[in-house]
Amino acid sequence: MASHGTPRRSGGDTPPAARGLPRAELSSPGAASPVPDVVASGLSVLFCGINPSLMSAATGHHFARPGNRFWPVLHLAGFTPRQLRPAEQDELLAYGLGITNLVARATARADELSAAELLDGGRLLAEKAQRLRPRRLAVVGVTAYRTAFGEKKARIGPQERRIGGTRVWVLPNPSGLNAHWTAQTMAEEYALLREAVTEDPSR
Repeated sequence: MASHGTPRRSGGDTPPAARGLPRAELSSPGAASPVPDVVASGLSVLFCGINPSLMSAATGHHFARPGNRFWPVLHLAGFTPRQLRPAEQDELLAYGLGITNLVARATARADELSAAELLDGGRLLAEKAQRLRPRRLAVVGVTAYRTAFGEKKARIGPQERRIGGTRVWVLPNPSGLNAHWTAQTMAEEYALLREAVTEDPSR
């Protein structure tokens, strides 16, 4: 997948204020800077995590927590020719891929977020998608998606919802805490998205 537009990482590089902070401080609202988005206009897929882990807040890298399966699953699904490390996240842009988050606040667990935070995150994500116009917006976490967009019956897979010309897809949360899915079964769902993008290059 080719890169589109001008790469942008909002918020700068690794947030130095997050380095070395105690766990309690990192999990407090406003304690750490948001993990920078890895985005460009016209991406093939913009992946959207729920919110940064404490490890991601400390390093400035998405899906950085040990045990998170995003990077191996992305490779197993055929999105990347090799497994990237979190520190190599900017290389995604060369494949037409990007990453953002529903909520900027870092927590130890996604279930520490309030419904209000997720709803606000859904609104901001829709605005971001309208601005960047990715072909697909892939939210990784069906429970968070249901709350953020008020769709209580949403299931894993393609959604009827569109944001402008962007088609919305929901994928399994790659967190190691999501024991219902293995890396292989997740990769199968992620591969369906890759195949859909490949088969429909126009949008």
